Amino acid sequence: MPNYLDASALVKIALRAESLAAGPCNCTRTPLDGWNSQPVSLDEQRLEEIGTLVVDDDPEPSYQEHLPGNIDYWSPDAPIAPRFFPYNRCTVWQCTQCNRVYLRYTEGGGYFVDRRIRAVNSALIGDVPL
Repeated sequence: MPNYLDASALVKIALRAESLAAGPCNCTRTPLDGWNSQPVSLDEQRLEEIGTLVVDDDPEPSYQEHLPGNIDYWSPDAPIAPRFFPYNRCTVWQCTQCNRVYLRYTEGGGYFVDRRIRAVNSALIGDVPL
């Protein structure tokens, strides 16, 4: 199991990555500021798993979302609240080429599976109680 990251650890990783992020990279061909289906153009070989927001001893993480005001799930301005869905089901990945950090999880429905990805923005991370 990857290393568990709480909100403060995620902020530290995001701030470090933002200070190191180098110019254009193939991992950013598709804007990933908000949740997006993982683009086919994303080279997964460049991504390294660095942690998880999944609590090890939580058998059924909440499906409750933290979306204040008129912000929706897909918005690039949606807060990143690790205790809330979908963040509580995410693994944390870093591009080995440009250092950008991403959250990834698999959305599953009755007839589909969708691998989703979102870039981590340190300013949007909040330690919001469930």
